[in-house]
Amino acid sequence: MQQWICTQPGSFELQEAEIPHRPVGFSLLRTQAIGICGTDIHAFAGNQPFFQYPRILGHELALEVVESEQFQTGEFVTIIPYFHCEECGACRQGKTNCCEKMQVFGVHVDGGMREYIVVEDRYILAGNGLSTEELALVEPLSIAAHGLRRGKIQAGEKLLVMGAGPIGLFTILLAKIQGAQVEVAEPNAARLAFCEEHLGVHSSTQTHYQTVIDATGNKAAIESGFAKIAHGGQYILIGLQKEAISFIHPEFHKREATLMSSRNATTEDFSYVMDILRSKQIDIKPFITHRFEWQKVGEEFTSVHDPARKVVKAVIHVKN
Repeated sequence: MQQWICTQPGSFELQEAEIPHRPVGFSLLRTQAIGICGTDIHAFAGNQPFFQYPRILGHELALEVVESEQFQTGEFVTIIPYFHCEECGACRQGKTNCCEKMQVFGVHVDGGMREYIVVEDRYILAGNGLSTEELALVEPLSIAAHGLRRGKIQAGEKLLVMGAGPIGLFTILLAKIQGAQVEVAEPNAARLAFCEEHLGVHSSTQTHYQTVIDATGNKAAIESGFAKIAHGGQYILIGLQKEAISFIHPEFHKREATLMSSRNATTEDFSYVMDILRSKQIDIKPFITHRFEWQKVGEEFTSVHDPARKVVKAVIHVKN
C-alpha cells in the first residue's frame, strides 16, 4: 500500500508499506476520504503542539471495512481518533477526550493518510447511510459540538464565535441549530462573506457576549476575546496554540467570568453529530470547497492554507 509521511516541517514523502496486520478485536479498514484539518496544516508548518516527526497525518476519516469481527465487509465507517487508557482520572470520569495518556491518531501516533489502517473496534462508528464526505467531516463537527456542550449553550443565548475557519464555521452551524443568536469575529473578508451567505451570520455588533468561543488558535485573537465576555459570561477555548496567554485579572474577576478549554470530543458528541447529519439538518456541500486526488497530496498540501485559494474545507479522495 501507499502512505504519505510528513518527514519534517514542510516535507511530504510518498512511501510503499505493507498492509497492516489485524489483531483480534481490531478491524482492517480501507481509507476512502480524508479531511484536511487545521492540526494537519499546523503540523506540516511545524507549529503544532504535542507533535513529533516523522508522522503520518490524518484523523478526519471515511473508511471501508475490509476485515472485521464486529463490522460487515464493505460497510462505511468513521473512527473516534482519540485513543484513551480507560484507567486515568479523566477516563474514570467519562472524560476520555482528555485522557492523561491520550494518543490522537495522526498526531501522537501515525494516522490515516495511507491506504489501509487497523483500528480497535471500540473506536469505530458505523456510517449507517452517511456518505464518505459526511463521514470525513464527523470529527471536526464533533469538536464544535463538544465545545458547545461544554458551555451548555441555551436557545436564545447571544454567542460570539471568534474565527471562521472550519471549526469556527461548524461551531456557528451547530450553535444556530441549538437556537443561539450567533455573531462572528473574522477579519478575513472571504470567510466573513461565507458566513453571511451560507450561515446567515454577520460580523460582531456587540461589545459583550454571554458566551465567547475561540476557534482561531491564534494568541492575539485569544487574548482579545477576554474583553468580549459579558458579566457572568464564559469563554471557551477550542482553538489551541503553543504560547502562554495573558489577560487583565481585575477585568476578568469583576465579571466573575468562567474560562474553560474544550479538547477533542466524546462518543456522545460523535453520536449527536451523526444523528444531525442523518436527519439532514446539515448540508455539508458548501463547506467542502476543494477536493484533492491521492497522488497530488504532496503538491497540494503546500498551499492549502493560502488565503488566496479561499479553502474552507479540503478533502482528499483515495482511489484504491
